[in-house]
Amino acid sequence: MDTTVQKHWRATQERVEKYISDTYFTDVNLRGRLYSANAPLRRLRWHKAVTPTTYDAAVAALESAPDVEVSSVCIGPAWSTHWFRCEVCVPAEWVGKHIRFCWDSGCEAMIWYQGKAVQGLTGSADGNQMRTDFTLVKCAQGGETFVLYLEAAANGMFGTGHNGLINPPDPKKCYSVTRVEIAVFEEVVNELLLDLAVLFGMSKYLPSDSPRAYEALYTANDIINACNPFDKSTLERCLAISRKFFSEKNGDAQHTIHAIGHCHIDTAWLWPYSETVRKCARSWSTTLRLMEKYPEYKFACSQAQQFEWVKLKYPSIYEEIKAKVATGQFIPVGGTWVEMDGNIPSGESFVRQFLVGQRFFKEEFGAYCKEFWLPDTFGYSAQLPQIMNGAGIKYFLTQKLSWNLTNTFPHNTFFWEGIDGTRILTHFPPANTYSSNAGVEDVVKTVKQFLDKGRSRQSILLFGHGDGGGGPTEGMLELVKRMANVDGLPKVVHSSPEAFYSSVEKHDSSKLCTWKGELYLELHRGTYTSQARLKRENRKIEILLHDMDFVAGINVALRKDLKMAAKRKAQLLNLWKLFLLNQFHDVLPGSSIDLVTKDALAYYSEVKSELSTLLSAKIGLMLSMLSNGEKEKQLVAINTFSWPRQDVVHLPAHINEEITEGVTCLQTLVDESVVALVSCGGMSVEAVQFCNPTYPVVVSEVADGFVLDNNIIRCFFTKDGSLKSVLHKQSNRDAIEPGRCGNQFVLYDDIPLYWDAWDVMEYHLETRKPVVKSCTSLAVVERGPLRASLKIVIDLSERSHLQQFIILDANCPYVKFETFVEWHESHKFLKVEFPLNVRAMEATYEIQFGHITRPTHSNTSWDQAKFEVCGLKWADLSDSAFGVALLDDCKYGYSTRDNVMSLSLLRSPKAPDKYADMGLQTFSYALLPHQGTPTAADACVIQESYNFNNPLRVVYSPGKIIEKQALFEVSVRSVILETVKMCEDDKLAIVIRLYEAYGGSTRAAIRTCLPVTSYQRCNLLEEPLEQPVPFTGAIELEFKPFQIINILLNVS
Repeated sequence: MDTTVQKHWRATQERVEKYISDTYFTDVNLRGRLYSANAPLRRLRWHKAVTPTTYDAAVAALESAPDVEVSSVCIGPAWSTHWFRCEVCVPAEWVGKHIRFCWDSGCEAMIWYQGKAVQGLTGSADGNQMRTDFTLVKCAQGGETFVLYLEAAANGMFGTGHNGLINPPDPKKCYSVTRVEIAVFEEVVNELLLDLAVLFGMSKYLPSDSPRAYEALYTANDIINACNPFDKSTLERCLAISRKFFSEKNGDAQHTIHAIGHCHIDTAWLWPYSETVRKCARSWSTTLRLMEKYPEYKFACSQAQQFEWVKLKYPSIYEEIKAKVATGQFIPVGGTWVEMDGNIPSGESFVRQFLVGQRFFKEEFGAYCKEFWLPDTFGYSAQLPQIMNGAGIKYFLTQKLSWNLTNTFPHNTFFWEGIDGTRILTHFPPANTYSSNAGVEDVVKTVKQFLDKGRSRQSILLFGHGDGGGGPTEGMLELVKRMANVDGLPKVVHSSPEAFYSSVEKHDSSKLCTWKGELYLELHRGTYTSQARLKRENRKIEILLHDMDFVAGINVALRKDLKMAAKRKAQLLNLWKLFLLNQFHDVLPGSSIDLVTKDALAYYSEVKSELSTLLSAKIGLMLSMLSNGEKEKQLVAINTFSWPRQDVVHLPAHINEEITEGVTCLQTLVDESVVALVSCGGMSVEAVQFCNPTYPVVVSEVADGFVLDNNIIRCFFTKDGSLKSVLHKQSNRDAIEPGRCGNQFVLYDDIPLYWDAWDVMEYHLETRKPVVKSCTSLAVVERGPLRASLKIVIDLSERSHLQQFIILDANCPYVKFETFVEWHESHKFLKVEFPLNVRAMEATYEIQFGHITRPTHSNTSWDQAKFEVCGLKWADLSDSAFGVALLDDCKYGYSTRDNVMSLSLLRSPKAPDKYADMGLQTFSYALLPHQGTPTAADACVIQESYNFNNPLRVVYSPGKIIEKQALFEVSVRSVILETVKMCEDDKLAIVIRLYEAYGGSTRAAIRTCLPVTSYQRCNLLEEPLEQPVPFTGAIELEFKPFQIINILLNVS
């Protein structure tokens, strides 16, 4: 009789799916036979530690803890810690069997055995990321006893969100132990299950007209026909069928997939920093166990901070990691302290991420990272290629632009060119994820979605559970083994990032395309604004660190004390590390839970407090070394920027009248503080030079409002607080478009599609509601001659109120808006608008060590997508003769459409932090009209943005300064001496970092009065690039547009 049956495609496919399902027909299918016998544990010892505790302390507590019923265990509330002691005995009849310990508490846990953390577990509450078993013994003798300790954390892989992933945490969340047992693991059943999974995947994900898809399905069907799950003798026959299929190999021209294990662990997100330490230990210990079984397996791991945490908290795991780094299996990548935000940190912060990170990797593992690894950040600055290159990085990997909402990024493998012309070989894994399951779907998708076909035929597949940790599983590695070289699929090889990039360089680099400029993510634009306090603290501490670096560097040069220099470096390094931690890409952008924000603000407070104390002490030391020895108290101005300044500054409290004797122009403000107009040379420490203003600033009341005038600009405010005019007197141009009002506050509805703290959608622009007729008070506060100001009070809504001081100083080219907001909104977005009297197709925005232009129109979908963009300290709209810059002191979200420039001030998302941005918010911005473009000779936009953010420092000196100390001089205005710092190595040297800021080639001479003996160019890691050159009074440098140059100055 003919037994051949015509196969129905869908029915056959579902037959295979159900046969390996852990949900359907498990009483008779193959999955149900994965464990052939089990011995449940009914009682265990339980210690509620509440907060994380050490292993030794937990073991001691468990010694006196009573046995409890497993069913009585409740692991909670959220974020608490619970320890368990489990003693299991292998039944005698299980001799020769593969025995596994199975634990499912719904939450994350760590297994400790013989005093060491050996493997992480993930509960069933995390769905397909579940990992609930641990191999006790591969071949049991029968009768063995094992004592295991489990450290359970009352949180899942993605925190404890209430009824949803990104919802705020549920503080009452509890978990139960639903499974604790030892069981017999059937290896042959597992082998066959994995074979069937690959066959099923090929039938499902290969093209429907692919002969190989049919062959895979029919082979799977034949296996099921031959298999009796309850008769082990049939399993070997089934494996023979699958082996025949997998023995049919690929051709030489197939696409090659470099499979790299990965475990993306957010340093903080839906869980606090403290839990990340344990996530690292759980995930990495698991990976170490897999490396023991699969020597071909390679795992890429980033973030020096996480390595340092494990080194300090889990030294035994760290030693195992170092051993696997040496064999090439555990691969440190990234080169930065954390995977930081790619838009908001300053240029110097970017440099320090690499400097601190790369030095850690070199000291701990003997080599710098070659790959910058930033797969989950919300856009990438156009200056990153140059910074990468200067930090020893050759390659870049991310996948985040696959999240673009409007346009599909056109490449997967390409060269990324920065604003200075530096090119970095870049790869976006075409599976569009950093946490694939390494299944057939992923490898098929990798080839299908690869956008550079014809230019290259190789790509990376990152596999392993991620975001909350976890990493690769045994099943994933088995799938990779089966797909290594089988007809119908691309070739899949265990590989490393360096192997992939080296191969691309060798075979494909001449054919690759180049992308120039920023990698703008068309999503998550709300992160430029969310959690305003974090962004404010970030900016303020960046400035403090800049000044601290400067003073510490000068002190090294003056004192020449190597021991003292080493001590200061250690202090500063620890402060930098804590500061850099908060630049992680879910913390600084404001997309974490409330617990993380509180931790971050506490860290900022700690850094700021220590920095302020340290800076005060080091300034005192510097002044004593610059003093001539005369005990004559005097006021000293300290300018840490490389251009001269003349600012209205607050004098120290309780000013000595002898110091100000003869000074004709001081002003006592209404708060009784005293201000003066003070000038100071570039990068100078000198006795205060009091100045009389060329024109005193005046405020006058006119019929319909108030006028502030300092003879540089004239500002007119109507009595309802509207800014009608800002006249720039030199050009006789008004900054505000006639008939419209500047400083216009606007509220928008801010309801994204899903990612609340992350996203502001384009449709929010359709809900624009100007805040009008809401001024409850407008009054004159200061009347000159050095400072004039108005105070305005505005009701933004029934719940939120704004108080603003509008300030114009003598000799100052901008009007300042010092703002205080009591903010109590839900899903509202506050911006301030300035309709400018300028027309231009592009606006200019500051980025790290430079600036870029972006469209003011929506001609194309690429232009339209940039309706909200990131800028640092300024943005500018100019024509060839006149322009207007908007300066900020802690804001990052900008928009310029046609001639209206707006600054994003506050958002009010409710997830994952329902308290985000509520309460008092403080910030300032300023409007600066100028002649020409922002880089024109008379514009000084860049310099004024620095000045606006960092007021000239005036302090008491205990002794008389010898004379004006111009510590550094730069001969051209377009070159900015950004940083002066101690050299990281243990030698008497300082490093100066300069960049060309205007976007043109130039020559510059650098002079210093410090006792410099020689100098040499170095990279960002402070490694010399040339032999020392004797210093003869000046350093002559040639700059390309936006080029960063680092000089090592030897002072001994």
